[in-house]
Amino acid sequence: MTPTGTHMDRFEASMPRLKAIAYRLLGSASDAEDAVQDTFLRWQAADIDRIEVPEAWLTKVLTNLCLNQLTSARARRESYVGQWLPEPLLAGDPMLGPAETAEQRESVSYAVLTLMERLSPDERVVYVLREAFDYPHRRIAEILDITEASCQQLYHRAKKHVAEGKARKEIDEVAARRIVEEFLAAATSGRTEPLVRLLAADAITIGDGGGKVPARAEAFEGSLAVAKFMRGLFKPSKAKRDLIGGTAEIHATTANGAPAIVVVVGGRVAGVMCLEVTDDGIAAFRNQVNPDKLERATRQWGATGHGEPLFRL
Repeated sequence: MTPTGTHMDRFEASMPRLKAIAYRLLGSASDAEDAVQDTFLRWQAADIDRIEVPEAWLTKVLTNLCLNQLTSARARRESYVGQWLPEPLLAGDPMLGPAETAEQRESVSYAVLTLMERLSPDERVVYVLREAFDYPHRRIAEILDITEASCQQLYHRAKKHVAEGKARKEIDEVAARRIVEEFLAAATSGRTEPLVRLLAADAITIGDGGGKVPARAEAFEGSLAVAKFMRGLFKPSKAKRDLIGGTAEIHATTANGAPAIVVVVGGRVAGVMCLEVTDDGIAAFRNQVNPDKLERATRQWGATGHGEPLFRL
């Protein structure tokens, strides 16, 4: 049936939540948009007047679509060139969703999205709906067509896997900028020692170029190795400018709620480096340079105000 204005209003009211759920489940803003669009098509085709709880119906349809995508994504990522990392979302992006609680902020952090790649599709659904959206186990079990006890087991397994990562620090925007500025000052000092002091002893750095842009797929591990790599990465050179097609402007911001460095070339976001910060120092750098995963970041960057770059490369 054709949805009425009221039916359209109901769907549009649910869209921010649906997009936030889909992004957390899929780690891709573009895939999340597709999943929400497919949910709308099913909403259009449904006998809407017979749906008692639209929110529950929409969530179940969206979740099942995401489960199908997660299953096929595993096969696609086996043939992915290099390391696969999630698509970063810059500060202010509405797809980041709710951020009132520590659990909600943690569930969309770049570190946790990366860790969630270890989870089974069902574990990921349970973790996201429970942690970020406070769904009761009974409702999640109905969405997945499993028992409530099975749902609780999936949740505990998912929590355990995610907790295996380092304990991350909650950081506000002011602190995030200060961390990025301190790191960049050390990285451009020409010396390794200042960088090592900022890093956790077992720090790592890894990148996702998708086979389209050169990126370090095998992680550098250990503070000294990471420091040497970063010192070279932020050293200006003509070869770098030729490779990226111009002068790179380096900005401090947040992505997925954590400190991040945005590299802008000619108004286009050419890279987002997400920093994972723990009590021991910066524990990880995850660098997204695959242009397919930076289109939304470029639009977001162009639509928001930002100051002068910290420096140019």
